[in-house]
Amino acid sequence: MRKGHRPSKPPSNRPRFWGRHAVTAALANPNRVCRKLWATREAAAALDIPNGLTVAFAEAPDLGRMVPSDAPHQGLVLEVDPLEDVWLGDLLADGAGDTRPLLVLDQVTDPHNVGAILRSAAAFDALGIVTQDRHAPPESGALAKAASGALEIVPWVRVVNLSRALEEIAEAGFWRIGLTGHSNRLLGEAIGTARVALVLGAEGEGMRANTEAHCDELAKLPISNKMESLNVSNAAAIALYAAASARA
Repeated sequence: MRKGHRPSKPPSNRPRFWGRHAVTAALANPNRVCRKLWATREAAAALDIPNGLTVAFAEAPDLGRMVPSDAPHQGLVLEVDPLEDVWLGDLLADGAGDTRPLLVLDQVTDPHNVGAILRSAAAFDALGIVTQDRHAPPESGALAKAASGALEIVPWVRVVNLSRALEEIAEAGFWRIGLTGHSNRLLGEAIGTARVALVLGAEGEGMRANTEAHCDELAKLPISNKMESLNVSNAAAIALYAAASARA
């Protein structure tokens, strides 16, 4: 790549990932279609590059022009196709008899938060996450970077109607717990022996009233009254830990 050359923009639905964890996880995912890799020779030497993938060697400053300002690309930029849709019915059927928790996000739109939630979901072995189709971020470099590889291994279901999805989740045997600071019940008390679906709303607005109405109960995290709330990704990590501890 010539110094100063700006690569053509990818198609609107074709994201570019950057950073070692996001790129290596995408390359290792058999369900991910990878289109082109731009890399420094040093970074490329550490990769297991699939046969047939187009590789363009570039200098670090050139790669820096392909990603948002100050993004830590670590010498790697990978253009990919978005993953195929995961259907809620298939996820619930595949997880039948599984005790792992499910995460449901109500209009959480920040890609860094969703990426961090995916990372926590992978760390605590969640069954998957469920979001709305129109009120959730698309796959992107920022989201994949925050997920640190978890985007490739945690099933992500996008649904049109979250209320109907919550009804389907209940029919599959999940106890739906909505996290809100307005509840008097602690999450640890609400988690019983049933499989749990942890429902979280966006920062500030929280869960919508109709989403709360489709939860079996509401619970809160035991945080100090010195703080009104937690970042949604932090709250998700703590809730997943509580669910994992209850299963242990």
